[in-house]
Amino acid sequence: MANNSIKLIAPDCQLNIVKSIAERLSIPITECVLVRDPNKEINFSISETVRDQDVYIVSQIGSNEVNDRVFELLIMINAAKTASARKITAVIPNFPYARQDKKDKARAPITAKLMADMLTTAGCDHIVTMDLHAAQIQGFFDVPLDNLYAEPSMVRYIQDHTDCENCIIVSPDAGGAKRAASLAEDLNLTFALIHKERVKANEVSRMVLVGDVRGKTCIIVDDMADTCGTLVKASNILLDNGAKKVVAIVTHGILSGNAIKNINGSRLDKVVCTNTVQFGNKLKLCPKLEIIDISGVLAESIRRLHNGESVSYLFRSHH
Repeated sequence: MANNSIKLIAPDCQLNIVKSIAERLSIPITECVLVRDPNKEINFSISETVRDQDVYIVSQIGSNEVNDRVFELLIMINAAKTASARKITAVIPNFPYARQDKKDKARAPITAKLMADMLTTAGCDHIVTMDLHAAQIQGFFDVPLDNLYAEPSMVRYIQDHTDCENCIIVSPDAGGAKRAASLAEDLNLTFALIHKERVKANEVSRMVLVGDVRGKTCIIVDDMADTCGTLVKASNILLDNGAKKVVAIVTHGILSGNAIKNINGSRLDKVVCTNTVQFGNKLKLCPKLEIIDISGVLAESIRRLHNGESVSYLFRSHH
């Protein structure tokens, strides 16, 4: 897609997925300068004109320095706005603060809404994200938001890398039941559910399995793996109930804290994540970790948005 009116911008540290998107679209990555002053303030400028052009800013916000990445993104959006870009689209595969989507206790903020407000105030006209933790976050924005699904990529992975006939899809909690049911339907498989009773956030107390997993390869699906405590406990329950082996497939592999240690020490066969988040050296540290590349889906969504085509075929999901 040789087109001069499209500009692809990204912070320098995140070139892997961006290079792949640029190659797929046959466009160069727009030159920018991003430096941090001694006091850690971000100094950013775009090195070529973006006047009256469509700007796509790709930001992989993962587990490290989330707030730095967010602020970087806001500054980049604002730079494009003040440089008279025609339209600014933020491509944020893993939407930050998505878990803070409601007021679940007194005097708590709804930070996902604050994120939406900051992005639009900075000058963002459109958001592209993937597997939002809560679909209602789309309603926090006054600008269009396209929520892409990793589901088709997961379906392909399962068909190519597992003995599909003998698999069962498992949701590690009641909240993900819809996702698991949808994936099971696509693959024509049955699904099981683990009901968990939580004491406090990130700490699971009791888990109960609903469904028969004897002799099956269990595929746990979730939208997010953070410390991986839930995945490890879920895999133990499944194996204790006669499962043959357990694989976890997750959209956002945030893998913070002791996640790598937890996976390595677990009975999980492997943990498969999409590259919405950067992994750095985690792949070397964790032989059980595998990646599904979603740069193709992002590139196709950018191409379709730019050409004014429908993006809905990328949403193939029953949620």
